Amino acid sequence: MISFLTGLLRLRRRPWEMLATILIGLGVFMLMQPFALALFTWSFLVTLTGTVMFIIVSHFPD
Repeated sequence: MISFLTGLLRLRRRPWEMLATILIGLGVFMLMQPFALALFTWSFLVTLTGTVMFIIVSHFPD
């Protein structure tokens, strides 16, 4: 956990890509769930944020 947090602080690729991937997965889950309309409403924004974040952090150093 400490190495994950230091990777985030030092702008390393792997922890940020993992965070972006989690956001994309969360957005897809929010899109497909049938229970809460508020989650469905925010799902596109969460997925888009994760996708743009993944594109940006793919240029970070290892």
